[in-house]
Amino acid sequence: MSTRYARTVAVAAIGLLVLSGCGGVGGDDQPTEGEAVTLTTLGFGVDDEIASVRVDLANEAIAPSTVKIGGNAFDAQQFLSAVASGTAPDLIFIDRQLLGTYAARGTIEPLDSCVEKEQINLDQYRDPALEEVTLDGKLYGLPEFYNNRVMMINDDAVASAGLTADDLDPSDRDGLAAATTKLTKRNGADLARIGFDPKIPEFLPMWAKANGVDMISADGKTANLDDPKLVAVLEYAVGMIDAQGGWGSFKAFRDSFDFFGEKNQFATDQLAAFPMEDWYLNVLGEVSPDLKLTVKPFTDQNGDPIDWVTGSAWAVPAGGKNKDLACQWIKTMSDADSWIAAAEARAEKREAEGLAFTGVYTGNEVADEKIFGEIVDLSDTPVYEDAVNGVLEAQESAFSMPASPAGSEFKAAWEGAVNRVLSGQQSPADAMAQAQQEAQTALDNAAAGN
Repeated sequence: MSTRYARTVAVAAIGLLVLSGCGGVGGDDQPTEGEAVTLTTLGFGVDDEIASVRVDLANEAIAPSTVKIGGNAFDAQQFLSAVASGTAPDLIFIDRQLLGTYAARGTIEPLDSCVEKEQINLDQYRDPALEEVTLDGKLYGLPEFYNNRVMMINDDAVASAGLTADDLDPSDRDGLAAATTKLTKRNGADLARIGFDPKIPEFLPMWAKANGVDMISADGKTANLDDPKLVAVLEYAVGMIDAQGGWGSFKAFRDSFDFFGEKNQFATDQLAAFPMEDWYLNVLGEVSPDLKLTVKPFTDQNGDPIDWVTGSAWAVPAGGKNKDLACQWIKTMSDADSWIAAAEARAEKREAEGLAFTGVYTGNEVADEKIFGEIVDLSDTPVYEDAVNGVLEAQESAFSMPASPAGSEFKAAWEGAVNRVLSGQQSPADAMAQAQQEAQTALDNAAAGN
């Protein structure tokens, strides 16, 4: 780590001294051969069978040692404080978009020796997922989930406006805007149904790609946030929200949705369409099994499918004391056999509950072939069968954001810019110009080791 960064980390550690003094998130000292130790994690929780089945298998792989699951979301300050105080966790579970920041600063371990020692087959992982965890030619993480983004369309809402799912075509910007106007409903001055939610700021990279823009260079070191085509597509997406009443009322209405419940926005006719991550199909399959839904790939300006994928990854902190065991554990967590076992458990549970199982989309291509080829059976629910096929079709056009040495700062720059535009503080051009300066400064500082 650079001297400046080491000082920054040390200062951050003071604020959490009590935490580290009570054991923090760090693991046991390096064990002698055959000695059982307890490894610690940060950023991961066991809240369903997809996690618990794989954790059990991973613990078997390192027995008699085991892993204590922290159950908390990844906290950058907590992690850096633990690193500075010498109590780093043995494992972290982190958003792949942010991993490059910690790799560049030397706080997580390259996995080259781990891959070699444990003979991990990297060919099983999807290329876009591996690209997100590879910085300057070195691998720093093993991919977990593979979050695809697709169009989800409420068929009943669309039909009520005399339209079809084909009328919601992102490549036809004028047509999509016109359809959104027809689909938007109000109860007096209040918004009653969102016609189309462009999902910004979250999905800006997808809109950028759809307009022919890569927001960052392939090596992750040069920002491209002030590209006129990016500014133009941001103007378009914000314009769609403005046409539906503006950000304040739009967001307030959206925040009122029962997103995970039986009275979700599709079931209650509060939303006609939006781009969304694939995992939401499992939610809808559970709470709205009779929903009439169309799922299809998002498309670029030429009508070609695109699929922005993200997800999390397992990484090993450089200051961890049990790196070999940590390597064995994350190998098992992300291995095809473990994913398949977890999917089988989920399918059995859903069947017992009389619910559809729409699959688990992983960064492991070998696992997905078995999951969607043999385990997922939606023949009794053709709407969800078609929906899953829509996601699988989208996967053929997947892209990811490259790993960046300032991934956290880069994301904060473009998200902040979009939020300033939505709140009326800046124009799209001014906001993205500011974001470009902020992002490039962070990237240059990271490259210089500052």
